[in-house]
Amino acid sequence: MPPLPTLVTGAAGGVGAVGRTVVEELRRRELPVRAMVHREDERADALRATGAEVVVGDLTRAPDVVRALDGCGRMYFGMSVSAKYLEATVTTAAAAREYARLDALVNMSQMTVSQMDLTSTSESTQQRQHWLAEQALNWSGLPVTHIRPTIFMENPMFQVFAYASIAEEGTIRLPFGAARTNPVAARDVAAVVTEILVDPTSHIGRIYHLTGPASVGMTTMAQEFADALGRPVSYVDVSYEAWVDHDLRALGLPDHLFDHLATMARLHARNRYDRMTDDIETITGRPPTGVGEFVREHPGMFTAQSV
Repeated sequence: MPPLPTLVTGAAGGVGAVGRTVVEELRRRELPVRAMVHREDERADALRATGAEVVVGDLTRAPDVVRALDGCGRMYFGMSVSAKYLEATVTTAAAAREYARLDALVNMSQMTVSQMDLTSTSESTQQRQHWLAEQALNWSGLPVTHIRPTIFMENPMFQVFAYASIAEEGTIRLPFGAARTNPVAARDVAAVVTEILVDPTSHIGRIYHLTGPASVGMTTMAQEFADALGRPVSYVDVSYEAWVDHDLRALGLPDHLFDHLATMARLHARNRYDRMTDDIETITGRPPTGVGEFVREHPGMFTAQSV
């Protein structure tokens, strides 16, 4: 009997495109995949080109989720930062309990949740929603595995205020002070998700914390970028208030995303991202991507754009 399809949400690709990469990796193994996207566009066409079935829907609409889940045996749940994130998670859990027969649901959470409890107040609305979403999925009785990465290397905070700044002026401008951080490459996170979906039995009920290869201060990270690029890179520790009010606000982000990124910067300065685990290597058999490898794979991110 052929394997049932795996439903992959967020497949069109948000920050780091974890969902899209999971679709591609499962299809490379010739496994059936149903990719859920929010709209029809060229990204949906690219997913079909891999051999995946594509369904269009909204994770906050139960009929869409039920339709997407129909006939699937496993699921990856991932969603971009959104004010409706918790609603989407609970809708998905309710639909899966009532209408699906899943033997694995891999949930994309975030590392901050491991440092939170019911009465925590210092986190962003999005981080609070992630904490609550994990509780709801645990209560659902579904066969869940939680994935908690640190900040992605592809996060806008790094892309705009580190990589673009490195390209333009050879600096990293962030308000992290002397704190340490350990960003993780999205492709490593996608590799972990893929391995769990392929053979989930030993992972059900587990929580995995995903980090890069080393937790370092920003001065050390700047030197790592300098070594990889062969040119000077320095860390500029800017004032948190000035960064939020001027640099971050200049991006014109929605309030929910603005609050999330501002909170991540504040928690970085409090050393909340100083984490280190070997979960990526344990699950995938290879070490996580470091700065040098990331730069080699994404040279365009560190090249000034001509006007």
